[in-house]
Amino acid sequence: MIRREPVLPPEFIYPVEDWRMVEREFVPALLSQTESIFATANGYFGMRGGFEEGTPAYEHGTFVNGFHEIWPIPYGERAHGFATTGQTIINVPDGKVIRLYVDDELFDLARAPVLRYERALDLRAGTLDREVLWETPTGKQVLVRSRRLVSFAERHLAAIFYEVTVLNAQAPIVLSSELVQHPQPRMLGEDDPRLARRLDRSVLIPEARQADKYRLLLSFTTRSSRMTLACGFDHILETECECSVEQEKSEEANRVVFSAQATPGKPIRLTKFLTYHTSRTVSVGEQLDRTRRVLDRALRQGFERLLLNQRQYLDDFWHRADVEVSGAHSRAQQCMRWDLFQLLQATARADGAGVPAKGLTGQAYEGHYFWDMEMYMNPFLVYTDPRAARNLLLFRYRLLDAARQRAREVSQKGALFPWRTINGQEASAYYAAGTAQYHINAAVAYAIRKYVEVTGDEDFLRRYGVEILIETARLWYDLGFFSERRGNRFCINSVTGPDEYTTVVDNNTYTNLMARENLRYAADSVEMLRSAHPLAYSELVYRTGLSPEEPKDWRRAADAMYIAFDEELGIHPQDDGFLNREVWDFAGTPADHYPLLLHYHPLVIYRYQVLKQTDVVFALFLLGEDFTTEQKRRDFDYYDPLTTGDSSLSACIQSIVAAELGYRAHALEYWMYALLMDLADVGGNVKDGCHIAALGGSWMAAVYGLAGMRDRGGRLSFDPRPYVARLRFALAIRGQRLEVQIENGSVTYRLRGTAGLTITHRGESLVLRDGEAVTRNLAERAEATDGSYDRNPSVTPPRIPADGPGDPARPAAKSPAKHRGRPPGEGTR
Repeated sequence: MIRREPVLPPEFIYPVEDWRMVEREFVPALLSQTESIFATANGYFGMRGGFEEGTPAYEHGTFVNGFHEIWPIPYGERAHGFATTGQTIINVPDGKVIRLYVDDELFDLARAPVLRYERALDLRAGTLDREVLWETPTGKQVLVRSRRLVSFAERHLAAIFYEVTVLNAQAPIVLSSELVQHPQPRMLGEDDPRLARRLDRSVLIPEARQADKYRLLLSFTTRSSRMTLACGFDHILETECECSVEQEKSEEANRVVFSAQATPGKPIRLTKFLTYHTSRTVSVGEQLDRTRRVLDRALRQGFERLLLNQRQYLDDFWHRADVEVSGAHSRAQQCMRWDLFQLLQATARADGAGVPAKGLTGQAYEGHYFWDMEMYMNPFLVYTDPRAARNLLLFRYRLLDAARQRAREVSQKGALFPWRTINGQEASAYYAAGTAQYHINAAVAYAIRKYVEVTGDEDFLRRYGVEILIETARLWYDLGFFSERRGNRFCINSVTGPDEYTTVVDNNTYTNLMARENLRYAADSVEMLRSAHPLAYSELVYRTGLSPEEPKDWRRAADAMYIAFDEELGIHPQDDGFLNREVWDFAGTPADHYPLLLHYHPLVIYRYQVLKQTDVVFALFLLGEDFTTEQKRRDFDYYDPLTTGDSSLSACIQSIVAAELGYRAHALEYWMYALLMDLADVGGNVKDGCHIAALGGSWMAAVYGLAGMRDRGGRLSFDPRPYVARLRFALAIRGQRLEVQIENGSVTYRLRGTAGLTITHRGESLVLRDGEAVTRNLAERAEATDGSYDRNPSVTPPRIPADGPGDPARPAAKSPAKHRGRPPGEGTR
């Protein structure tokens, strides 16, 4: 199969720097991509990386997490329990616009002669910096410097420093600082459900406008969801040049216009402070009061204090979360840090909300929350920012009543968390690859267990977690049944697993395995609460109506869970009917027909053995102790060639399992695809926003893959692979810091914490004490060999070249996400 290589622009455009993402030349063809790559956000609100001048632009976007409009979902044919109300994140008024006029000519990078250009996202300072030297048609040289930040310390605040200096002449200068209500993003293809529904400007109903010289405040109410928004800006102007100011208002924009007579070499400095506040319950008047207070505080502290606070916040973040890497790719370090920085921008101040699939870098997927949060972001947060991990789980707890209601709508007991949502209601209109993915319940339960085991936060489990576990376990027990035809094994029918190219199937192996984990953990947690905290147990029984027999039923179902195994092939079938299907004709599929769902009716795809993303292979990673090494190898070797990589969620998991099996070249290649997913635009759609889950996956592939960490059941173990020259990272574990460094064929573990920690290294128990370093040599193991592909040779594509030695006797797997098409499934991210 023809693959699309992950190719970055040349280094004279994007130079390699460990701590900055730099653009040294304005390339119009990259405009749409760079608006995502240079986005700034803090988890509460964010702005795409467009230019302050407003043009050129691909898609203006400023988003507040969770601020959305609702709309009725249209169906040609309805059925009971279908989702009824859609939800779309709103593109709020854009406050970053500062238009520059010199001699009444608008500065527009698309047309302006530029003598010098650099734009950089500074990953340590947390700022987007730009310097441009523009020469006007009359030969006047104008130096434009800007610095933008969305504050991590001040959740509702952003700021822009904008400086203009005419170097060689006098000139009239106008700076038009605006709050613009752009049209909602356009639909680029009716067959691409990733893109948001178009909302017109009338979705925001103006409520109030308050203006005072340099300051402007606006407030709105959404037409249908009835949420409130207050936003505004204020300024500090510093210049020796003569200057005047006035306010203007038009249908699309509100402006504060600064007019100055510039003299050579004397800068005009404008600092713009922006704030956004939204709520479901707070009145417009209260929102405006909050907006005023934030701007007053910003003016008092000034831009320099914001910069200092931003740097301090990031110093702490990089101390906790940095991953140092060398020897894999010339850009590996730069890409790794950019990935981590974008994860921070998506999660840091998402207090009380979830994390959209695109973070706050684009409006694709309507700003919805998926299982991505629990399975791809939660591991990173648990080990680097437990507070943020706890907040995301509390967000799920606040949606529990809505999940209970959703379970009743689909005639089930307990709670069913929605496949995609903002406000807690199911927003997926495509039930086959959406609502039927019941495994989201198990994802929430799995994330609770990981958080509690890693942090030791039993209080969270007692106060919130057990209640979620009870309701999710009830769903599983009600959904499945003890099948006489399967020897009274517990079966779960008509569900969709992670692979959305195979839908509404019986006994999806991943789902059954994860449901078993959910059922057992729920029973264990209820018993813990009953024994250790009888008063809390009594309160929980009162709230949930829990009967003493229910945990026994859950254990019985878990112990009898049906997990299919094919003796002839020696593999776990993805579901009861998967192996009965014909293998997809990869050799006969044109490269431009990927992703498949964009070119084939779902019923065509559902008839074949073909995967959008890892399914059984995901279970091999999450529940590795339930499989022998030989089973893992046979499962991986069978399913890996069937996996198209049409989803960005696959490469990281394939890398992890390939590393465990000793498939060095494939582990590194898949990791690089995960690492470069957005910066190299592997999927061809970074223009619509960053793939936040894939960014979390790149961290997972480094820590769980290359370092071989496993953390099931509260036990921490490592089986490092010396596949890169150097890998260094730290983990937060129950208030302590574990530092891991792999370098020069050895691994060193060092604990910072007085409680001590016991880990396992390649089967050896190591007792770590505060400050002591424990080092072990890593003799690289022989590469694994396996011939299981011979049973299905038609699915084996040509070998993919990779740096370093290949995997002897192992047939090559296809590269993930190698086609430029748009993955259109409900959960394709």
